[in-house]
Amino acid sequence: MIRPADSAAVDFLLPRHVDNTYGGRKTALWLLGLVLLMKSAIGLNSIFNGYTVARSADGVPLETFSPEAARAVVSLFSLLGVSHVVFALIGILVLFRYRALVPLVFSLLLLEHVGKRLVLYFQPVVEAPARSATVVGWIFLVSMAAGLVLSLWQKRGSDL
Repeated sequence: MIRPADSAAVDFLLPRHVDNTYGGRKTALWLLGLVLLMKSAIGLNSIFNGYTVARSADGVPLETFSPEAARAVVSLFSLLGVSHVVFALIGILVLFRYRALVPLVFSLLLLEHVGKRLVLYFQPVVEAPARSATVVGWIFLVSMAAGLVLSLWQKRGSDL
């Protein structure tokens, strides 16, 4: 079998055996838990309070839309909230049962986050100048990047 030279890096993200074995830093687990908690809260808030989230956190000027268009946007926010909650549930499963996949979950969270930022860069939404979602987005980005690095950082002795 031919294996690429950097197969060790691939094995960290896609382990051959998925179990509760985890070799990264314990801090990454706490960061993942925090990110998943925040993602769950954002998702539930989007599901049950989509109008306010769209207007205040994301700066979508719903009051300028027709009632039908505003309802459509709020429905899309609610649907996105369901995706956040489902992703968080999968992450919680990984956190408690399949820790070997922690680096993969961080990678997927980062991919989703950066992908959304790229879409918004090329397809911007008319928004208010200051949004609380911008600050939360940066917190997510830094937390997920740090978590990925910490989850890939193999322990040599005791965890700091």
